[in-house]
Amino acid sequence: MLAKMTSKNQLTLPKSITAAIGPVEYFDVEACNGQIVLTPVRIQRGDAVRAKLADLELSEHDIADAVAWARKSTTTRSSRKK
Repeated sequence: MLAKMTSKNQLTLPKSITAAIGPVEYFDVEACNGQIVLTPVRIQRGDAVRAKLADLELSEHDIADAVAWARKSTTTRSSRKK
């Protein structure tokens, strides 16, 4: 099957291909030996957050401290407005 690339580097995937893989919003894209390889990715928002926290080396304790600080700061700001 052929797919034409537009002047804005966009491709329309043939309906038979998208039907075969099911509903997907994102693809991992890589070039491999002169070919473009699209791999469907189903993003789990919770997994993305956990991965980012792991990348930042944040522990559950760090997050609890940040939430406590934010809640304290919000309370302080609210009482100042009155």
